[in-house]
Amino acid sequence: MPDSADDRDPAYRGFEQGPIRPPSEAHSLLLRVTRNCPWNRCTFCPVYKGTTFSVRPVAHVWRDLDAVYEAVQRLRRGDEEPAGADPRAWVAAKNWLRYGRRQVFLQDANSLVVPPADLLTMLRHLQERFPEVTRVTSYARSNSIVALEDSSLAALRGAGLSRIHIGMESGANQVLQMVRKGTTRRMHILAGQKVKQAGMELSEYYMPGLGGSQWLELNAVETATALSEINPDFIRLRTLALPPDAPLYEDYRAGRFVKATDIMMAQELLRFLETLTGVTGAIKSDHILNLLPEVDGKLPQDRERLIGVVRTFLELDPEPQFLYRVGRRLGVLSGLGDLEDPAKLAYVEDLCRHYGIRPDTVDAVTDDLMRRFI
Repeated sequence: MPDSADDRDPAYRGFEQGPIRPPSEAHSLLLRVTRNCPWNRCTFCPVYKGTTFSVRPVAHVWRDLDAVYEAVQRLRRGDEEPAGADPRAWVAAKNWLRYGRRQVFLQDANSLVVPPADLLTMLRHLQERFPEVTRVTSYARSNSIVALEDSSLAALRGAGLSRIHIGMESGANQVLQMVRKGTTRRMHILAGQKVKQAGMELSEYYMPGLGGSQWLELNAVETATALSEINPDFIRLRTLALPPDAPLYEDYRAGRFVKATDIMMAQELLRFLETLTGVTGAIKSDHILNLLPEVDGKLPQDRERLIGVVRTFLELDPEPQFLYRVGRRLGVLSGLGDLEDPAKLAYVEDLCRHYGIRPDTVDAVTDDLMRRFI
């Protein structure tokens, strides 16, 4: 364990895990190296509001790793949980063992603000304890990536950090400024390129609807052209939803932000897909907030199919389009193919009658349903 004042820090509270992770990290060990978000001003995000950011001491992260390591060794021998063991570490170890102990995700919102030397120490201890790990992933802000020396990023890659998730959300400066993202289009592009140059996989997030009805075209085109300059390994779709504890919700209620409808966001997504060029990664629609989960595939070979999915939805007659929107948001329909299932459609129709959902109220209803998934 590192020889520092951290070793004597009485504030260690045992094994910790933060509140969120990407869906793609569902089978990962969640290793908390920071608490909360160092920026925490994005108006569309409710997650860390009212919290204080802190970097966990290196020694605390080591103790978390040691606790999981001890639990894993005992579980592999078939031992019972011993008295005095950290129950949270045991739960994490059990879940991780179930999926083969191959993936680790560093929490919380931006692990790249940890001093590189400290992060390297954590990663090396992780390698020592669990040499079988094949992927280590983290969220990061573009600002933090740009501020790092290329040599630091290369060293982190050499120590096992293999994938970075960046919340681009938008490549349009007007939208980024409106939602207080704290970065710019140019910084997003530079950060993405730096991650790729360091030999890490890059996962970028795009948020259809973030520009509201005012900037649908701008959000689509500027984000697509920025991502085309980066060529990330993954583009992950995260449709805008506005829970009441997101600051942007107040602008929405006051009429300062006009939220796009499902139809409008599908139009934006179509423009986005049509504008992307030179991207050889995957598009992932891996979140329940997305209306069209079939917009999921590999570029460039699946480009026309993905565009066709969106066009198919937009060209639906009003009644099946209405039923699909309601059924998808209620979790009854898992994709456009379910429109061919008479039993599921009849169930959605019954729900619409029961709850009084009509074409003239569907926008408000679907907004409310989406907020429940945040």
